[in-house]
Order: sequence, then C-alpha cells, then structure tokens
Amino acid sequence: MARVNTLPPLLDKLGRPVRDLRISVTDRCNFRCVYCMPKTVFGRDYPFMPRAGLLSFEEIACVARIFAARGVKKVRLTGGEPLLRHGVDKLIGMLALIPDLEITLTTNGSLLPQKSALLRAAGLKRVTVSLDALDDAVFKRMNDVDFPVAKVLDGIAVAAAAGLGPIKVNMVVKRGANDHEILALARHFRGSGHILRFIEYMDVGSSNGWKLDEVVSSAEVVRRIDAAFPLEPIDANYPGEVAQRWRYKDGAGEIGVISSVTRAFCDTCTRIRLSTEGKLYTCLFAQSGHDLRELIRAGKSDAELDAAIAAIWQARDDRYSQLRMAATPHLQKIEMSYIGG
Repeated sequence: MARVNTLPPLLDKLGRPVRDLRISVTDRCNFRCVYCMPKTVFGRDYPFMPRAGLLSFEEIACVARIFAARGVKKVRLTGGEPLLRHGVDKLIGMLALIPDLEITLTTNGSLLPQKSALLRAAGLKRVTVSLDALDDAVFKRMNDVDFPVAKVLDGIAVAAAAGLGPIKVNMVVKRGANDHEILALARHFRGSGHILRFIEYMDVGSSNGWKLDEVVSSAEVVRRIDAAFPLEPIDANYPGEVAQRWRYKDGAGEIGVISSVTRAFCDTCTRIRLSTEGKLYTCLFAQSGHDLRELIRAGKSDAELDAAIAAIWQARDDRYSQLRMAATPHLQKIEMSYIGG
C-alpha cells in the first residue's frame, strides 16, 4: 500500500478545508442531456480533447496522493461519462492503494451492467447514477440520444448486486421538462435501499440556456413528496454535506435535496475539481482553472506540486452561489462536462 505523508490541512481564505477531490477523467459522453451537453453545442463535429491532452492515470494518481496528504478523504471520478475512459478500473486500482481514501464514481448508468463487477474488484466503493425521469419518453427527451430508462434501471440493479451501494440516484429537476416525474421517482425508489436526490437546475457552464424560472426549488420538491409520502428532516452525515436529508416517516428510506440556487452552501464547501486536461477549479461555477498538467509534465517534484496546490487553495474565496445575480448566467463559465458535477 502506498504511503502518504500527512501534512498540515489546507484552509482557504474563508477557513474552509479541502476534503473532497472530484476528478473528470474524460470530456466525452454518450448522452446529450439538455442541461449539460446539448446537441446544439456538442454536435458531431465538436472538438473533444485528444488523448494526449488528458492526464494519464499515473498523473491523476500523483495528484490524488498529494491531496490525500493534505486531508482529502474522498475522490469522486466524473466526466463526461467516466466509464467511457478506457481502463478506468486500472485508475481505480491505483487510487485504492492510497490509504484512507474513499473512491466513488458518478455515471449515467448506461455501462454499469458490463462494468460493475470489474469496478468493485478494482476498489470502487459506491456509485451515483444520474436518472432524470422514469417515463421513457421523458427520459429520452432529457438524454437526447434515445437511450431507454430500463437500461439505466438494469445498471442500478447490477451495481447494487456487485456491492457498489448504497447507490445514490440523482435527478436534475427542470420545470416544464421533467418536474412532473418527481413523485414517480420517489414512489419507485421508496423502500429500495437507494438514496434518491433532487438537484436544482443550475447555471453550470454557458451552453445549457439556464433561466431562473426553470428552477424548481428544493422546498417545492419536498412539499410535493411530503404531501404524498410524509417526510421529516434528518441530520447531515458529515460537516459540509451538500444534500439536505429527509426520511420517510414510515421508514421507507430517505431522500436528499441539493439547493445550490435557492439555499447556497458555499460556506461549508470543501470541494476542488481536477479537469480532464489537468486544471484545478476551486468552484463548480469557475471561469478559469489552474494548470497542473504543465507543472507535472515539466517534471516538478511532489513538493513543488504540493506548494502549487496549497497556494491555489489558500487563495480561494469562491462564493458564487451566494453572490449569484442576474448577470451571472451570461458569464463564460467552464462547462460541467470538463469538471463533472
């Protein structure tokens, strides 16, 4: 097992520690979800990154070890669709050698039937699956590639059988597109052991045409579900957890709501993101990143990389969701497909 030398924890300008590292392993996806990679932007001729531009698995593992030494406890692999990255199980195996590091992955679920057992054997702990509707027609409109919902449900079942649970199922709620599916999803996953989470439609990137009036607030989601299946609030699992947790009063499990638009959680944000091409982003809504790939490929030592990372985090003062205003949807923000959710 790789040894990690523990260094003093990093704190940003607002006193927030770094605890969670999200790593985008590919900018490619086999879906074209309307809120993330719409076809109008990510069409057939879209110039995705060449393979040489992506961080190698060894480079990713190097960065992860440095962050682990600084107190990071969880790594989440994202994309794009991370299961499209060839050999991603090998990366998971490398990360699994880092002590006291939980490795999770967010996926659209399309490749879970084929890959769940391999991922679990490599050391993956849990998966989060994106699922925006149960109605097949609605789901196909959301993913925009005619992918059937039944195959995602099959993927969830296979992942659960492989031991990649408790599985979290994420629904991005967009008014007028899929908000009528809220209760259907709640009903389906009640008593399943999976944790359904509802995410407010966010102004991530600059290509999804975000409008505030298309946001369904978490409070409204809770009211709708509570009217059919009574809920009660429960405590967070850990400081800085982004989802507010609710459980069914009849004991049929729990749901979560993520309220980055109506109830900003910037004050407790402990996340940093490593993009597909090796840039660090200190906020999901960032306009620019900090190039680690250049430092790595210039042969900088681990100590020099650590110093660069420390300087980036210690200068961090991001509070985008708290400062959101009418002009912000028009800012040129980095696309979610480069840095994950």
